[in-house]
Amino acid sequence: MKTICLYFEIHQIIHLKRYRFFEIGRDHYYYDDYANEQGINEVVEKSYVPALNALIDMAKTNKGAFKVALSISGVALEQLEIHAPQVIELLHQLNDTGCCEFLCEPYSHGLSSLANEECFREEVERMRTKIKEIFGKKPTVFRNSSLIYDDEIGAIVADMGFKGMLAEGAKHVLGWKSPHYLYHCIANPSLKVLLRDYKLSDDISLRFSNSEWNEYPLFADTYIGWVADMPDQEQVINIFMELSAIGMSQSLSSNILEFLKALPACAKARGITFSTPSDAIMKLKSVDHIEVHYPMSWTDEERDISPWLGNILQREAFSKLYSVSERVLLCNDKKIKQDWDYLQASNNFRFMTTKNTGIAIDRGIYDSAYDAFTNYMNILGDFIRRVNSLFPVDMENEELNSLLTTIRNQGEELLALNKEVERLQEKLRKDTENCSNGCTEVKAETKKSTAAKKSTTKKTISKAEVKADK
Repeated sequence: MKTICLYFEIHQIIHLKRYRFFEIGRDHYYYDDYANEQGINEVVEKSYVPALNALIDMAKTNKGAFKVALSISGVALEQLEIHAPQVIELLHQLNDTGCCEFLCEPYSHGLSSLANEECFREEVERMRTKIKEIFGKKPTVFRNSSLIYDDEIGAIVADMGFKGMLAEGAKHVLGWKSPHYLYHCIANPSLKVLLRDYKLSDDISLRFSNSEWNEYPLFADTYIGWVADMPDQEQVINIFMELSAIGMSQSLSSNILEFLKALPACAKARGITFSTPSDAIMKLKSVDHIEVHYPMSWTDEERDISPWLGNILQREAFSKLYSVSERVLLCNDKKIKQDWDYLQASNNFRFMTTKNTGIAIDRGIYDSAYDAFTNYMNILGDFIRRVNSLFPVDMENEELNSLLTTIRNQGEELLALNKEVERLQEKLRKDTENCSNGCTEVKAETKKSTAAKKSTTKKTISKAEVKADK
């Protein structure tokens, strides 16, 4: 039986303001508040609210037959908490249906997995904790920014305790293989990998309302028919996209919500189910390993990391940013930590691309890639000065390494303590259950004993009464 794994991503761009060279050292606030508030209000009204309401309705109407997965960047959650708490409430409602799984991703929606393992681990753990705090569930499946994946990243994710990871079903990696099976990481087979079907995903997120598309207009029964016509042995069809595709890339006037709502009934009629990533990983067996020597992503035709690191401007900015990563990890300044998250966000490097993809790139306030690079480097110059003021550049490497070693050791101790707390809590729960069961049995035996004593007493009294009568 085939199953559809449907996943949506929520991320919000933090727009930087115009920042001139002469402001370095004088102005430490880097953001365009008006653009940020306007941007999030627009996507909330046009996409998030109607799309989440539709998913909640689908979950309730289909009574467990429809399932969906979501991942939200920490940056997006911060913005939603400030500007759109109604979206957080809708996410809670969707969570309460029991038909939604929340995945984990890097807090900043950045590229730390390509630069610094410690930074990557730190922000992933921070995101995992935040999801547990808000939605009460600890994520067991990971989704990297823009589905970036290679063997090394997979090994790190597996080492962090995740059971599965989403990735792109890129042709240059799969070759003749199909993305419609469960695979595992070659570096650590315990990590299962779900590969995106980019054609079926893009049919919804990119082409749905395109009147020049040869499949326009697309109906739900047609779409499910494509899935049903796939070879019987193919296991799972992974349809991954941004939630903003619903309402922003594809306007609501295109009837895309009606299309989504019709999918579960059409799937049921063809014997096709819906699964969360965890469901798929638990129920299906991996058919083979996936071997990815160079990072792949879901962006652009090449499905690689060139959209962010394809030219010298991007690589220079990237290198400069992570040159202070170890010092940022050392500091406890909340403002620096927040700026670090916002400056890591992948869109900052995307604005600097010079790739000719045939599709116009929205660069926001920037006129060109060089304009984006200049503005970002000005901001980065001020940020690095602030970091270095806390941990001077002339600090001896030995001293810095000593501090880093202390932090690593403290982190490992905290992880060990957390695991011990979890173990003791589980032991306490089991002991409480055993005690409860034991107490119930004791009470039952006590009742039987009491009843037997009462019966014996009555018989004795009765005999005594008979003797007295005589």
